[in-house]
Amino acid sequence: MQKKTSGIIISYIRYKETSIIVKIFTRELGLKSYIINGVRSNTGKSKIALYQPLTQLDLVVYDKEGAGLNRISEAKILHPYQLIPFDFIRSGVAMFVAEALAKSIYENYQNDALYDFLEAALLHLDSKDCRLSIFPIVFLLEMSSYLGFSPSDSASFFDEIIHDINSPAQLLEERKALDTLFESSFYCEKNIASSVRKGLLDHFLIFYSQHLEDNGSWKSIKVLRQLIS
Repeated sequence: MQKKTSGIIISYIRYKETSIIVKIFTRELGLKSYIINGVRSNTGKSKIALYQPLTQLDLVVYDKEGAGLNRISEAKILHPYQLIPFDFIRSGVAMFVAEALAKSIYENYQNDALYDFLEAALLHLDSKDCRLSIFPIVFLLEMSSYLGFSPSDSASFFDEIIHDINSPAQLLEERKALDTLFESSFYCEKNIASSVRKGLLDHFLIFYSQHLEDNGSWKSIKVLRQLIS
């Protein structure tokens, strides 16, 4: 059966000589895996550029119950990005977002509210108004509410992750900053010191590792820290 849906590319792997297997978080069907034949050949009808991580697509897909791999009938870009592909800082943030999604959602997981949040967050990342320095922290904070483990406030967040406080002064600054992000989200105008942002991001990685099955190391974090200081 063919179904129409929008989707966000999570990742892809090469398959055989010219094909790929791509994971797509679709709004209506959840996270699905699709095989795309011939996409890495010069004569293929579909182009691999369509399947780069976080690309938002308008799709017509085959959906066979119980099938591990399905196929795509039609695919076209839904929201062409204007800045992300051409700005290395935004691209680095996008790489981090893609890894966060790969860790957080599993095959067949469906959550249309999460999808709508991701769609809006990625469009914000692609806008000139986006504050790139706080985006990764706010993204993890906001996404946790859709995944079902959001802290209610900064106090509960730190109570959960901190057992040995080495610097009470640093902790106080981080709590103040997190309270501000709770209130203002992506549109926070307050300047947050680099050391505070680094601490908060580290804490959120710990926070996610406590709630997700995939609690391994984050491959993109080293690059992200170099780009956003």
